[in-house]
Amino acid sequence: MTACSRPDCSGTIDEDGYCDTCGLEAPVTAPAPATVGASAAPATGAPAPAELDGPTVSTRSTRTGSTATNWTSPTAASGAVTTRSRRGSTRSSSRGLLGAGLVEIPRVPYRDPRSAVLADPKVPESKRFCSSCGTKVGRGSEGTPGRTEGFCTKCGHRFSFSPKLSPGEVLHDQYEVLGCLAHGGLGWIYLALDRAVADRWVVLKGLLDTGDADAMAAAVAERRFLAEVEHPNIVKIHNFVQHRDAESGAMVGYIVMEYVGGQSLKDMIKNLRKGQGAEAVLPLPQAIAYVLEMLPPIGYLHSLNLLFCDFKPDNVIQTEEQLKLIDLGAVRHVDDEDSPVYGTIGYQAPEIASVGPSRSSDLYTIGRTLAVMTFPFDFQHGNRETLPNPVDEPLLATFESYDRFLRRAAAAEPTARFGSAEEMREQLTGVLREVLATEDGLPRPGASTEFTPERRAFGVRNGVRSGPDLGELVTSLPAPRIDGADPAAAFLASVTSTDPAALIEELHTAPQSSIEVRLRIARAYIELGDLVSALRRLDDVARDAVDHDRLWLVDWHRGLAHLAENNPAAARDRFDRVYSAVPGEAAPKLAIAACAEAMQDWLAADRYYRVVWRTDRAYVSAAFGLARSLLARGERHEAFEVLCSVPETSNHYVAARLAAVGARTTVGSITQLTDEDLTAAGTLLTDLEVDAQRRVRATTDVLTAAFDRLRAGHNPTGGTTASTTVLGYALTEHGLRTGLERCYRTLARHADNTKERIALVDTANRIRPRTWV
Repeated sequence: MTACSRPDCSGTIDEDGYCDTCGLEAPVTAPAPATVGASAAPATGAPAPAELDGPTVSTRSTRTGSTATNWTSPTAASGAVTTRSRRGSTRSSSRGLLGAGLVEIPRVPYRDPRSAVLADPKVPESKRFCSSCGTKVGRGSEGTPGRTEGFCTKCGHRFSFSPKLSPGEVLHDQYEVLGCLAHGGLGWIYLALDRAVADRWVVLKGLLDTGDADAMAAAVAERRFLAEVEHPNIVKIHNFVQHRDAESGAMVGYIVMEYVGGQSLKDMIKNLRKGQGAEAVLPLPQAIAYVLEMLPPIGYLHSLNLLFCDFKPDNVIQTEEQLKLIDLGAVRHVDDEDSPVYGTIGYQAPEIASVGPSRSSDLYTIGRTLAVMTFPFDFQHGNRETLPNPVDEPLLATFESYDRFLRRAAAAEPTARFGSAEEMREQLTGVLREVLATEDGLPRPGASTEFTPERRAFGVRNGVRSGPDLGELVTSLPAPRIDGADPAAAFLASVTSTDPAALIEELHTAPQSSIEVRLRIARAYIELGDLVSALRRLDDVARDAVDHDRLWLVDWHRGLAHLAENNPAAARDRFDRVYSAVPGEAAPKLAIAACAEAMQDWLAADRYYRVVWRTDRAYVSAAFGLARSLLARGERHEAFEVLCSVPETSNHYVAARLAAVGARTTVGSITQLTDEDLTAAGTLLTDLEVDAQRRVRATTDVLTAAFDRLRAGHNPTGGTTASTTVLGYALTEHGLRTGLERCYRTLARHADNTKERIALVDTANRIRPRTWV
């Protein structure tokens, strides 16, 4: 046994990780593991996990770097793929698809209900608290076991931790008890057979103790709310019955629910830590997939004006390939101001004590749960209302979008959180796509509900020679999609003008001056170059739309205005705010990357261009930008690979291949150019189907690079060997001069004017091989 490290406590930590004296979970000190699912509030009671077996998942890795990208990997096929987490494999003999069909999850076998019955049902003394005042009760001393029945010595409230039903007992002339499954926040949970409905297995959920009025009210509330609920991912209630207690004679209420034979997420992590070590966590894709499955049922409850209130790993069970939300004892109506609030410290939102629960506080608990499942931190004490800094948690440093997602989901201020479970799900899906693409190098493209694709590729015209003009970005970056809930959405969808001035006139005929109409007018003014008018309208929107779910749109348009005035630093700041608001979107990352490139912040440009291109090969601008960022740091080989990864279906495939030819021969010092570089560039150009004029220009560039290297005195072929050829010409002075002469004469024949033609002919004459005839 390990001694409890909390001040003024002489207890020891039991096998479940709880102190047998203070009853609290073992505190986490870096780099100790996160404690998942403990209830730190005595009034909440003990959690109600299903003590069932399941698959083994991977343990925490200490690696901090992201997986290297294989740019030549084929584009990921549609549908599911097998994923491998940076924290290990979750491979199993049988797997199912979760997480928008992107992740294969280990299957949890359905468990025979009889095997789940506890042989000796007891509540550990370390988990016995008075349900009225929170004082420790039922504790033994000097080897004498504590009482399971009695009265609190502080407030006199009666407590009972013994099962109220015995095997063979029948309730309502219908439900035959087989035994106890677990002890939950509202009392013992029993397995029973429904003799009236084909001997189906059901679960009976009783009360913590018969004298607890709040617990009784919560049970009645659970029956009332569950009667309205019909969702495949929420446990189904069948009935509510009362049964006379054999000892007290009092009538006790029981909820009759479907039996969900599987394993709770809390128990997955507990079993993992027993077998794999104290820092074991779920692989990030697996944890995200679980949360993505649970957001729809939470959103469904919200649509019924119901709040779940106590989301945590304990209350989610996986059975086979399906997840179920269980234990709805804390559910309440959004307008309920009288019922007691149930929740768990470490998951519960900070404003609960002052303003009560809300949809926003429900989403907060989901964000906290996701954090607890994926990295260790002291979530119930030191980080009770905060998250670790990315400097201290490698996972957050590696996956910036995940870090930003968690910080918005679990923001201290309710208005800073996601506006709905659906919005949260959309952004988390985008984050998952990035995570998977980072881990195996395969793109995971997906349509955005917030932005269009990029309107045109920027930075392609000049290839890798120079970056885009900032003004070009204004009309090239993805555009925000119209909010379908906006009063003028139908009108905006019918707008046909493309010229900014004409568009402004048309928009002024809108039936309502809605938020979306004013934002579109502002963008038209930006495209027109009238920044004063644009910013004035953005100020009006910011003032009138304080509670708007998409207020980040103001920052997006202000970022565009800063681009138009050639201020990349100010634009980058605005786009960074958008990134924090919608961390699953590619558009703000693409904009940040372009701003960083303009500021010559090559590392940042690389990081953001890379995450966009790695995830979705439709953003060709990101490929060219990443290549330029790599070349600026001397990484021409990877720049070459990036440009070669532009798919053949892209309109810019040929431009990317020609840019790749140039990238491979772009060196800081001509002596760094190797035969391998020249051969790779030549082979790529030879295999490329391109018009004659562009081919000869690219050939001229390659041969010129080879000739410059030769003149600099670097001649790997020794000057006399013609065995190495590029584009059909030997890497000798004679061979290269011959090739260049032909190129310049060909270019001269296609020259646009006489002056250019004469200059090209003169160059051909100067470069031609020397002869003595």
